[in-house]
Amino acid sequence: MATDLCVLYEHPEWQKPLFAALERRRVSFTAFDLKSATFDVDLFPSARLYFNQASPSAYVRGNTRAVPFALSFMRALEIAGARVLNGARAFSLELSKSAQGALLKKLGVAHPRSLAFNDVKAVAKAWSLFPSLLKPEQGGSGARMFLLESQAELEKTLELTPGLWEPDHLLMMQEHFDVDPARGIVRMEFLGGELLYAMRVVSHGAFNLCPSEVCNPSDGSDAACHIPETKPAKPVEFFPFPEVPAAAVEEGRAIVQAGGLDVAGIEYLEAKDGRRIFYDINANSNLRPAIAQAFGFDPFERVVDYLVGELAKTK
Repeated sequence: MATDLCVLYEHPEWQKPLFAALERRRVSFTAFDLKSATFDVDLFPSARLYFNQASPSAYVRGNTRAVPFALSFMRALEIAGARVLNGARAFSLELSKSAQGALLKKLGVAHPRSLAFNDVKAVAKAWSLFPSLLKPEQGGSGARMFLLESQAELEKTLELTPGLWEPDHLLMMQEHFDVDPARGIVRMEFLGGELLYAMRVVSHGAFNLCPSEVCNPSDGSDAACHIPETKPAKPVEFFPFPEVPAAAVEEGRAIVQAGGLDVAGIEYLEAKDGRRIFYDINANSNLRPAIAQAFGFDPFERVVDYLVGELAKTK
């Protein structure tokens, strides 16, 4: 059925605030569930505008097939002439930590040294920087990350947990930086190429820093999408950060533009030598209402404003 807007999604809890805002504004939209779907490559796109909200972390929720389906669907849509926000190019970047590192290198933005590999024994010949983080190439929600002290510990970890190679059988070693635990990391949310807001995220030892209220509830209650990991002593904390440096915003804006991202969450840490180290690029940006409200607005209303504006540009 023809519609103005089609939202591609996999995680229903993440999308409830956006869907509610679209309904309040009476925007004609269809919610396209990527977990169980089909598409006919001979059918012309039926929506004026598509908005991709798929996440690389789908595989940790048992929805591994949603990611390759989303990528194939968006490619077909774009070839057919459809306009897709956070489309195949942006999603491909989010799916690849190595591509993100290459983009940061090209832009001259400080980033961690990273080594992609598909054979654990080969790492010993190319990597001696420990402690280091072991990460999946296709990340998401901090899943399957480990801080390792040696090559021997890397080999033992993969021997005991061979499932870490999933879903794409490509892993990364990444340079680790100590940060002031009280200051945490900084996440900047961009909408339409401009900063929406920035926040500080204090992890208390957790890797899952997803800002969605259902993933990291502010009251410390159980999350809707639990990622197996050592439970931190305290819940992850999120704080408004109006003092984000203008230079950091400019670097984030350059990343968003170069990556073809319409909506994005860009994360950096502050190394003890004073450098800003950018390390994560998120195309599926889960917004945190309490943070935006501290700046005086509803973030999902801003997203709807943006979508309505983009619809007005679209035939």
